[in-house]
Amino acid sequence: MKLVSIVTVNFNQPLATIALLQSLKNQGYANIEVILVDNASEENHEAVFHNTYPNLTFIRTKTNLGFAGGNNYGINIAKGDYIFLLNNDTEVPYGCITQMVEELEAEESIGLLSPLILYDDDKSIIQYAGYTPLNYLTARNKQIGQFEKNVGQFDGVTQKTGFCHGAAVMCRTEDMQKAGLMDENYFLYYEELDWCEKFKKTGKEIYFTGKTFIYHKESISVGKESAIKTYFITRNRMLFIRKNTGLLNTLFFSTYYIFIACPKMIVKYALTGKSRLIKWVLKAVLWNLTHQKNSKNLGFKIK
Repeated sequence: MKLVSIVTVNFNQPLATIALLQSLKNQGYANIEVILVDNASEENHEAVFHNTYPNLTFIRTKTNLGFAGGNNYGINIAKGDYIFLLNNDTEVPYGCITQMVEELEAEESIGLLSPLILYDDDKSIIQYAGYTPLNYLTARNKQIGQFEKNVGQFDGVTQKTGFCHGAAVMCRTEDMQKAGLMDENYFLYYEELDWCEKFKKTGKEIYFTGKTFIYHKESISVGKESAIKTYFITRNRMLFIRKNTGLLNTLFFSTYYIFIACPKMIVKYALTGKSRLIKWVLKAVLWNLTHQKNSKNLGFKIK
């Protein structure tokens, strides 16, 4: 039985992380290691985490490395044949890991694989069942199945999809070594889409499977509509296009984004009483206009 390395990142969400660890204790897959990277949380809950999952590998970073940096830290010490990245705000049902491994072993072309994702607060509602292809001129696509009632419409389905979902994604370690780690200058959001592009460049495909699932507590770490979420989603959407398309496409996208998409966002915030977020939209666009695409300067003070 091949070793699966599970990597998860905690930032000030000990209760969610404990719930994940408890779900991992009852997997039915005998050969796993669990690596928990604590991203410089305000309090150190190492003892509680170890009490919940005694064989845990725990690393506490000195600074907040972000989603990509925290996962990369864990990946770099992982020993498994497979790597399974799980958000700390997820819970994993019995048999999930076994099914994910079986899907990867059955299809060599799979580079990254995500399962069906259900909302934790209403476990009958789908969050993710794959993505449609991306329109690179607008950086828009759709999340398949989102908000649908789960009535088994994706049971038994394993198929190519536009992108994986960062809340739960598995790959072979050897494929990851060819594709490379996540780009840490995203810090938060779009890093998994960029990672998919890296895998595609090595000739691998992105897959979804409905043969297993996880539960996800959406946006528990950064809030529904926060400054950090608004800034990085806005900044990284433009950064993703800059990094993954040519100059002409980037120019077309930037024109659309700066003069149509972002003004619509600003008007929406103004009309819905969220004007405090407008400055973060403007800062995000300005960052892209004044920084190289590989800049390590995030443009946001991380606590």
